[in-house]
Amino acid sequence: MKTLMLNENEIAKAADILKNGGLVAMPTETVYGLAANALDGSAVAGIFKAKGRPMDNPLIVHIADLSQIHLLVSCFPEKAKILAERFWPGPLTIILPKSDRIPDEVSAGLDTVAVRFPSHKVARQLIAASMPLAAPSANLSGSPSPTNARHVYDDMNGRIDAIIDGGECAVGVESTVITLAGDVPKLLRPGGVTVEQLRQAIGEVVIDDAVMNPLSSGEKASSPGMKYKHYAPKAKVILLEGSAEAFIAYVNAKKSDGAAALCYDEDMGRLKVPYIPIGHADDYEMQSHKLFSALRNADEQGFRTVYAHCPKTDGMGLAVYNRMIRAAGFEVIEL
Repeated sequence: MKTLMLNENEIAKAADILKNGGLVAMPTETVYGLAANALDGSAVAGIFKAKGRPMDNPLIVHIADLSQIHLLVSCFPEKAKILAERFWPGPLTIILPKSDRIPDEVSAGLDTVAVRFPSHKVARQLIAASMPLAAPSANLSGSPSPTNARHVYDDMNGRIDAIIDGGECAVGVESTVITLAGDVPKLLRPGGVTVEQLRQAIGEVVIDDAVMNPLSSGEKASSPGMKYKHYAPKAKVILLEGSAEAFIAYVNAKKSDGAAALCYDEDMGRLKVPYIPIGHADDYEMQSHKLFSALRNADEQGFRTVYAHCPKTDGMGLAVYNRMIRAAGFEVIEL
């Protein structure tokens, strides 16, 4: 299969591919998504094949107009309406009971569906020109998510029909996922909309244990990004929890081990090993924007081990922590 590289003016060509059951990688404000017709189970199955993604991992359906949600869900409760009014279009996914239009391939056999209304103009134009689109991240399953078209090409060339180059993604980590299908709203994946913002909008929101810990044995993933290891480069990632001084001392002792530091800007002048900075220690938005590119950069430079300073977990720091700890397979060293 030849993968076409399209620009933002070739939406119609991409829409035709989707209408014929094909796969198109599209930019969003979070990461690049690998899109297929969300109402066509056989087209959606192609996503899993291209990515090497387990079929028990549910997908998110993307819409371009709020009216489309009524095709996808069996009910749209008041709290969902409040969240949609406050955060859509934007980096928030809401899980609700699904309609009978949703194929099992999208929901991984669950009775719910995850829905998002992205803010990126190219994604919205493509959906408007085609249909609601199922779209996980446009990368090989388990690897760092793509935040530009080159990342997608590196992973998916020859596996999908086309890639739309829409530049760099603004947020840099996948959307926040909240489920409203239970008694109490629950955060399943942190992202660009923080749990603090969700609570301000609708009151009580609990954080699922799997946000910071592995899924329990035999537990089924109810949201993308809940699997044990995710977002990982080929290099081994290890999180170091402790002060900046302890982090720097520990990493500097690994100088001859083919190691690199995934560090804050403040650390650079004191490190004696190669380093990849991801922003200031208190700039969570910049850390999320740079994280996946930094993990891919580690592989491009051939590092065997990446030691990452464990981030804080308030605000968007929780999203950075969630991605890092999964990239590390939950390996954390307390300094």
